[in-house]
Amino acid sequence: MQAIKKFIRQNPLAALGILISIIFILAAIFARQITSFDPLAQELGNSYAAPGGAHIFGTDRFGRDIFSRVVFGARNSLPAGFLVVIFSCIFGGIYGAVAAYFGRVMDEILMRISDIVMSFPSLVLAMALAAIFGNTMLNTVLIIVAVWWPKYARMMRSLVLTIRESEYVASAVAIGEKRMVVLLRTIIPNCVAPLLVMASADLGNAILMFSGLGFLGLGVAPPTPEWGAMVSDGASVLIYWWVSLFPGAAIFVASISFNFIGDALRDLLDPKLRNLK
Repeated sequence: MQAIKKFIRQNPLAALGILISIIFILAAIFARQITSFDPLAQELGNSYAAPGGAHIFGTDRFGRDIFSRVVFGARNSLPAGFLVVIFSCIFGGIYGAVAAYFGRVMDEILMRISDIVMSFPSLVLAMALAAIFGNTMLNTVLIIVAVWWPKYARMMRSLVLTIRESEYVASAVAIGEKRMVVLLRTIIPNCVAPLLVMASADLGNAILMFSGLGFLGLGVAPPTPEWGAMVSDGASVLIYWWVSLFPGAAIFVASISFNFIGDALRDLLDPKLRNLK
C-alpha cells in the first residue's frame, strides 16, 4: 500500500493514466452490462436527440444511442491500438536485430527497405493500402503495422549495434555459441526494456492512427461502432455537437492516458531517454 501511495505521489499523471486506461478496458469488457441500448439499433423517429434522459450522450442521425456506440467502440479502438503496437514491435524488433547483428550487406539491404517505407507519410501510405485491401478490422490493423514497423526496426538496430560490442557478447562468442543463439539469448533480451518503453509511449499514437483511418472512411466498415467513424459522422452536422464530441473525447482521453503511462515507464526503465525527447 505504501508503495502505491509513493508511486502516485511521484507519478501523478501516470497514476491518472493507469486509472483511466483501466476504466476504458473494463468498459470494453463489460460493454453489454454497462449500456442499455444496442449500438446498432436504429430509432429513425428519435434521430439527433440531445443528451439527456435515457440517451445520456444523445443519438445520431439514425437514432442510435451514442453512449452505447462509444462504449462498444472501445472494443475496436483499444484492441486495434494494442495489436498494432505488439505486431510492429515484434516484427520491427526482429527485423532490426537481424540487420544489425549480421551487418554489412544484410544491414544495407534491410535498412534501405525500411528507409523506403519511412519516406512515405504514414497516414498517406496507410490510406493507399486501405483503399487497395479494404476496410476490415484485421486489414486496418495490418495496414497500420505495415507503415509503423520501421521505427521499431531502427530502434532495435541501434540497440543491437551497441550491445554486440559489449564484453558479455564477446564472451558468448568466444566460448563457441552460435551467432543466432547469441542474438536470441544474449542480445535481444537486453534490448527489451527500451523497446517496451517505446511501445508503451506509442500506444496512444496507434489509437489515433486507427481512428484517423476510421474518420476518413478507411477503417472498420459501418455500422460497426468505431470512434473515428463516429467523429466523421458528426463533422458535417456540427449543430448536433454531441454526435462527434463524445467519441472525439474518448479518443483524446484514451490516447493521452496511454501517453502518461508511456512517459512514466520511460523514466522508470530508461532514464537516459529523457534527454532524447
